[in-house]
Amino acid sequence: MARVAILNQKGGVGKTSVTLGLVSAAIAKGRSGLVVDLDPQSSASWALGLDAPTGLAKALRDGGSGAADSAIGASPWSETLGVISGGIDMQRWLPEGGPKTSARALAKALAGVDEGYDITFIDCPAGLGPLTVNALGATDLAIVVTESSAFANNTMAAAADLIDDVWDRVNPNLDLAGVIVNRQPAVSKEADTRFDELGKIVGKRSIWKPAIPQRVIVNEALGARRPIHSYGARAADVSEVFDGLYRKLERSFDK
Repeated sequence: MARVAILNQKGGVGKTSVTLGLVSAAIAKGRSGLVVDLDPQSSASWALGLDAPTGLAKALRDGGSGAADSAIGASPWSETLGVISGGIDMQRWLPEGGPKTSARALAKALAGVDEGYDITFIDCPAGLGPLTVNALGATDLAIVVTESSAFANNTMAAAADLIDDVWDRVNPNLDLAGVIVNRQPAVSKEADTRFDELGKIVGKRSIWKPAIPQRVIVNEALGARRPIHSYGARAADVSEVFDGLYRKLERSFDK
């Protein structure tokens, strides 16, 4: 069992679509998975075929060890894929206790729950508030999703600082796996400039390659609530990118 949190301070960078692409790649490789949707908008849960929250907010309020077990829902994407989401109630959930205790609420709720899965993906809301802190407190690795833009680059330092802070105060097992660049246009001088700038901010080795290309089929898959790999040749180039990124993720867990 391994966990990864996928985050960014900035909204609109396609964080959830990247999460779902990695989930699709995991399924295509025969892996079992659990998706924990911490975003009150529940976009990942909806795309995975769930029309209502599964009760994560209640599990967190109950505060019991392994309380999230009762909140697992099934996804039509795969018989080996489970989903946990809290819906709009997540906006009203506030962790209790001191800084370290409150940052481990999700870890406590997930204790033992995902042991039967190969990998758990935690999809964070935009921002670096208590929900994202809890995701980092419960996980082994963090991936920051971004895009090649000035606004996105301006948020990278804050995300990296939060990961360092949670590692120092709460979770010594936490590590930044890397940065995934999403929606990279085929030809754009501005995007190329910002990509190079990103390398100076986080270090070139932290940026996972290849970047995810900008493709209409990704939005089509989200709207149809289907895994990107189900589109076959129409999405072959994007699926191959996600396959490569997922292989890199698995290697990160082996380190």
